Amino acid sequence: MCASMKWNACFLAYSVRAISADRSSSISRRSICVKHSVLFKAVYPWAGQDRLSIAPTLSVRKGPVIFANPSEIRPAVEFALRKAQEKAYLRAHPGEIMGHLAFGHPFLDGNGRTIVTLFSALAQRAGFSVDWSATDKDAYLDALTKEIDAPSRGHLDSYLGQFIREPIAHEELAAQIIKAPGIDGRKPAGDENEVVGNVDAPEVKAQYEAMLLKRGKKN
Repeated sequence: MCASMKWNACFLAYSVRAISADRSSSISRRSICVKHSVLFKAVYPWAGQDRLSIAPTLSVRKGPVIFANPSEIRPAVEFALRKAQEKAYLRAHPGEIMGHLAFGHPFLDGNGRTIVTLFSALAQRAGFSVDWSATDKDAYLDALTKEIDAPSRGHLDSYLGQFIREPIAHEELAAQIIKAPGIDGRKPAGDENEVVGNVDAPEVKAQYEAMLLKRGKKN
């Protein structure tokens, strides 16, 4: 078996466990930590702990996107999960929910796989699925970046709306998830998070405040 096939088999196995983990009636912020722990406990000693717990003073970005400050991770995730409990809203606005989760960027690494796993579980409960195999990585990431920059304006809703399908069997979810763009577990060069600096540093604060204004928020 080639290295790629071994990797996919391993990722699939952990995805199955992550989907099955914490199948309580209401998905909470704890759920995302549990799923991250299942997916990455063999890789990171801090798996399942968010950035507020292990890097509370660091601002993080990827490319042009600056993510939520550590103190704002939990409010961002909890807001997304509250909205996602409304099944009709989630089906109508899947990209908006994904965007808020992505802006929260709860962990130092492994956010994409964890968020897609969580979102797929939410979608299943709301009576639909996303055909990730039909999506394009570059188009998806472009729509996601626009959604983070300008939330709730339909950027990612419009893109994901093309791939909404009927729900699939629970046991098939993991195989569907690993088809999501860019989360097969193999990270290309240049795809790493970048530490911007201490959240209290003047230049870092200025960048973050500019990003919040761009998102339509006020301090």
